[in-house]
Amino acid sequence: MLEKRLEELETKLAFAEDLIETLNQTVIRQQKQMDSLQEQLRLLHREMRDNRTEESTSLREEIPPHY
Repeated sequence: MLEKRLEELETKLAFAEDLIETLNQTVIRQQKQMDSLQEQLRLLHREMRDNRTEESTSLREEIPPHY
Protein backbone atom coordinates (compact mmCIF):
# COMPACT_ATOMS: atom_id res chain seq x y z
CA MET A 1 0.00 0.00 0.00
CA LEU A 2 2.76 2.44 0.93
CA GLU A 3 4.73 1.61 -2.22
CA LYS A 4 1.68 2.18 -4.39
CA ARG A 5 1.07 5.55 -2.75
CA LEU A 6 4.72 6.49 -3.17
CA GLU A 7 4.59 5.51 -6.86
CA GLU A 8 1.47 7.65 -7.38
CA LEU A 9 3.16 10.63 -5.75
CA GLU A 10 6.27 10.17 -7.89
CA THR A 11 4.11 10.01 -11.00
CA LYS A 12 2.25 13.18 -10.03
CA LEU A 13 5.55 14.90 -9.28
CA ALA A 14 6.93 13.93 -12.69
CA PHE A 15 3.84 15.36 -14.42
CA ALA A 16 4.01 18.52 -12.30
CA GLU A 17 7.69 19.02 -13.16
CA ASP A 18 6.92 18.58 -16.86
CA LEU A 19 4.06 21.06 -16.64
CA ILE A 20 6.26 23.61 -14.85
CA GLU A 21 8.94 23.27 -17.52
CA THR A 22 6.36 23.68 -20.28
CA LEU A 23 4.93 26.77 -18.60
CA ASN A 24 8.42 28.17 -18.08
CA GLN A 25 9.23 27.77 -21.78
CA THR A 26 5.94 29.47 -22.64
CA VAL A 27 6.76 32.43 -20.39
CA ILE A 28 10.24 32.71 -21.93
CA ARG A 29 8.78 32.68 -25.47
CA GLN A 30 6.15 35.26 -24.58
CA GLN A 31 8.74 37.53 -22.96
CA LYS A 32 10.81 37.41 -26.15
CA GLN A 33 7.71 38.29 -28.18
CA MET A 34 6.91 41.19 -25.86
CA ASP A 35 10.48 42.49 -26.09
CA SER A 36 10.29 42.32 -29.88
CA LEU A 37 6.93 44.12 -29.97
CA GLN A 38 8.20 46.84 -27.63
CA GLU A 39 11.20 47.42 -29.87
CA GLN A 40 8.95 47.61 -32.94
CA LEU A 41 6.72 50.09 -31.13
CA ARG A 42 9.74 52.25 -30.21
CA LEU A 43 10.90 52.26 -33.83
CA LEU A 44 7.42 53.08 -35.12
CA HIS A 45 7.06 55.91 -32.62
CA ARG A 46 10.45 57.33 -33.61
CA GLU A 47 9.54 57.07 -37.30
CA MET A 48 6.20 58.80 -36.78
CA ARG A 49 7.83 61.57 -34.75
CA ASP A 50 10.46 62.11 -37.46
CA ASN A 51 7.83 62.16 -40.20
CA ARG A 52 5.70 64.63 -38.28
CA THR A 53 8.67 66.97 -37.99
CA GLU A 54 9.41 66.66 -41.70
CA GLU A 55 5.76 67.29 -42.62
CA SER A 56 5.51 70.47 -40.58
CA THR A 57 8.70 71.79 -42.18
CA SER A 58 7.55 70.93 -45.70
CA LEU A 59 4.15 72.56 -45.13
CA ARG A 60 5.82 75.82 -44.13
CA GLU A 61 7.86 75.75 -47.29
CA GLU A 62 4.76 75.24 -49.44
CA ILE A 63 2.96 78.40 -48.30
CA PRO A 64 2.51 80.66 -51.31
CA PRO A 65 4.56 83.84 -51.21
CA HIS A 66 1.54 86.14 -51.09
CA TYR A 67 0.66 84.89 -47.60
